[in-house]
Amino acid sequence: MTAFDPVSLRAQFPALARQLHGEPVAFLDGPGGTQVPRRVIDAYGTYLRQHNANTHGAFITSEESDQVVDAAHAAIEDFLNAPAGSVRFGPNMTTLTFMLSRAVGRLLGPGDDVVVTRLDHDANVTPWVLMAEDAGAAVRWVDVDPTDCTLDMASLDVALAGRPRLVAVGMASNATGTINPVRDVVQRAHAAGAWTFIDAVHFAPHGPIDVEALETDFLACSIYKFFGPHLGALFGRPERLAQLPQYKVRPAPDAIESGTQNHEGMAASIEALEYLAEIGRGAGAQHRAAFPSMTGRRLDLHAAMTAVATYERTISQRLLAGLLVIPGVTVWGIADAARLSERTPTVALTLAGWSPHDLAAELGRRGIFTWDGDFYAVNLVERLGLADSGGLLRVGFVHYNTLAEVDLLLGDLREIAASGRP
Repeated sequence: MTAFDPVSLRAQFPALARQLHGEPVAFLDGPGGTQVPRRVIDAYGTYLRQHNANTHGAFITSEESDQVVDAAHAAIEDFLNAPAGSVRFGPNMTTLTFMLSRAVGRLLGPGDDVVVTRLDHDANVTPWVLMAEDAGAAVRWVDVDPTDCTLDMASLDVALAGRPRLVAVGMASNATGTINPVRDVVQRAHAAGAWTFIDAVHFAPHGPIDVEALETDFLACSIYKFFGPHLGALFGRPERLAQLPQYKVRPAPDAIESGTQNHEGMAASIEALEYLAEIGRGAGAQHRAAFPSMTGRRLDLHAAMTAVATYERTISQRLLAGLLVIPGVTVWGIADAARLSERTPTVALTLAGWSPHDLAAELGRRGIFTWDGDFYAVNLVERLGLADSGGLLRVGFVHYNTLAEVDLLLGDLREIAASGRP
């Protein structure tokens, strides 16, 4: 018995009613961006119709905009279990990371090390590599175990042996779904004297995030990956934010939130998190009991994401079991049913005789939406030796997907595999 009924939740997502050739489509493209509940769409329009103004003015619509901005920050703080005043908004995680790297880079110099991994999305690699080049610092790499696409923790220890100043790591791989031991990484990095930056973009729709428990210095995510609009959010420990050089216009109160922000997106973000909080209020007692120090919406959100993770493991179990018996299919990443807690329901695969692009196109013609390529996980796909053959096919489930959609995908893949080349 699942903690919630995905079929009833699907009714809140207008896009999920989409059809192709008279048949429902399966949105298995979640890692690139999820669909949104109706309330998110409505909030976006309501702000523009009724409250649209710049902030800090002496009139009602400006005051209402101030309230939206404050409420959006509070909502993300609840989602991340972050202290008040520690969240900043931006266009997306990539842009926020480049902005942060510019400031952090002013604190580095020759002899310093920056640590990145071969498992990460390039948005958590290139900003730091360019920062190191500008500062005259060295880049140290954490390798990947290609047999299951997990981090090589021994190579992390080697990378930390010098003078690390910043360690950048993903909470989960956007390509293969691997969930990294980020708490362990943070502890090792701090023991070596480094700050830590966690890319939580891929993990955010799949489980609870607690920045206090992680003890990371920075963490970023993108709200359009967890049922909201195209916005990014950055958490920074207040003491770390205070240490950063300030790149901003003189009257601005903050360097990260530079200029006028996306107020309508913030209004929609609040509703995305309220949607998740409702799931948490209906979650089982066991999910709520896992967070004894939390109350209110903060508890609701973390209970919701725990219930989501529990349900999604049933998806992963059926998906992996079905894929592993299809002739010609190779699953890249963790495929052991005993290790489902170490992955999200995002699976990367290849099918003999088919390029990932041709396979994605064939599934697309059948109404199953997936991604192909490297998904900006450039170093990982190169490490796996797949860059010259088109990379991977990525199928990504979230909590609004159903076991029936798993079976639909498996059935189509069996037909495609049996049919031979395209």
